[in-house]
Amino acid sequence: MARPVIGIIGNHHLVNDEYPTHAGGTMNSEAIAAVADCMPLLIPADPRFVGTDELLAACDGFLFTGGRPNVHPEEYGEDATEAHGAFDRARDAVALPLIRACVERGQPILGVCRGFQEVNVAMGGTLYPEIRDLPGRMNHRMPPDGTIEEKFALRHTVTFTEGGPFHRLLGATEVMTNTLHGQGIKSPGARIVIDGHAPDGTPEATYVKDAPGFTLSVQWHPEYRAATDPVSRPLFAAFGAAAREWQAKRRPVSVAEVA
Repeated sequence: MARPVIGIIGNHHLVNDEYPTHAGGTMNSEAIAAVADCMPLLIPADPRFVGTDELLAACDGFLFTGGRPNVHPEEYGEDATEAHGAFDRARDAVALPLIRACVERGQPILGVCRGFQEVNVAMGGTLYPEIRDLPGRMNHRMPPDGTIEEKFALRHTVTFTEGGPFHRLLGATEVMTNTLHGQGIKSPGARIVIDGHAPDGTPEATYVKDAPGFTLSVQWHPEYRAATDPVSRPLFAAFGAAAREWQAKRRPVSVAEVA
């Protein structure tokens, strides 16, 4: 049987500051193919090219990736400021309704960094524009200099709720993660359960309460070295298993299979 298809929500990107493209990090495709054992399919996140219904029909699950642009604060009822940074309204228009549809249907989703924030906003939550400006919070942003290894290095712990889905999946209530984000959850959306926190209280892991499918999201970047990282590997493996379950449910049974 063909591997499940995972739609990877891409980002708008300019090559050489002039040629527009839709891009997705190679790490994301590697994690989906090698660890989740699914087929990665890069989605152009622009409503001119794709619609919610056809995406739901084409894919078995969706990875909502990180990205430099942030969710526009108008999506959660606030005005844009300089602190909110750059935006990608086309991605907002694709990702937010797609998340809500997947949650309702039980179609698997995995949110990462910006994707983590998108899931919260899609469910009615709000975001802080800059975590490091809040009293008592650490700087969660990617180091401005250094190698890829240094930028994606493990930098802080995340503590999970005892007996919660992340504890059950990872077999630990505390893990080490990288951190490469500026924004974070201010108020959780309806049914958003914060299941993991950084030492400074910043939400780092969530799921959607009573959702019929896989809805785990993380604020860090598990796609980095996903095949060997002891936290990333079970997360992507579980996502792949959920996609296979969804694929099996919707795949028509042939005459040969029932004969």
